[in-house]
Formats: sequence, C-alpha cells, structure tokens
Amino acid sequence: MPAAVTLRALTGTPLADPHVRSIVESTARAIAERTGVEVLELATQPDRVTALVDAPRLAAIGFAAELRRLTTQWYTRKYDAPTLWGEPASDDEPDWLSDLPWLRD
Repeated sequence: MPAAVTLRALTGTPLADPHVRSIVESTARAIAERTGVEVLELATQPDRVTALVDAPRLAAIGFAAELRRLTTQWYTRKYDAPTLWGEPASDDEPDWLSDLPWLRD
C-alpha cells in the first residue's frame, strides 16, 4: 500500500529556489533507486516536499529520514544555515505519530 511523507521547511520558502528544489528532487530519486523504493509521485511546493512511495508506512518514514539527513547536510554546508527542515513545536504531534498511537503512551 502506498504511503506519503512530507518534509516542511523550517523557515521561508527554500524550495522556491530552482537549485534547492532540484537537489531535493534528485536526492529523493537517488534514495529510491538505491533502496529499491518506487517513488510514485514527488510534489514540491515552495516550503515542502511530499513523496508518495510504493512502500509500507514504516519504509516511507525511513525514506523521509534519509532524504532529510542528506538534504540537510548539503543545505547547511551550502548556505551556512542551521537546517533546511523544521522540527514540530514541542506541544505539536508530528503527522506520522497519529498512525502509531502506541508510541505516545
């Protein structure tokens, strides 16, 4: 069953920059190729990227984690910025956590 994952920018609209968007998209496709996960759809908006992958939810979360890790590493070196992707506020629940209620207990 396909699963969707979204990474949101910490601040601003970094994916409005064609270079940043291109790096994020190509990194997502490279991860998919390397891991054998099929990307069914990759959608970018100025402040986020969403990938629909043909994989179970847990594999999709792993895919997103690797995309986040690699693109943050590149972005922080290129732009001397603290991070590309944001963290949820301490009192907010991450989107994926609602699918795993046993983690909240």
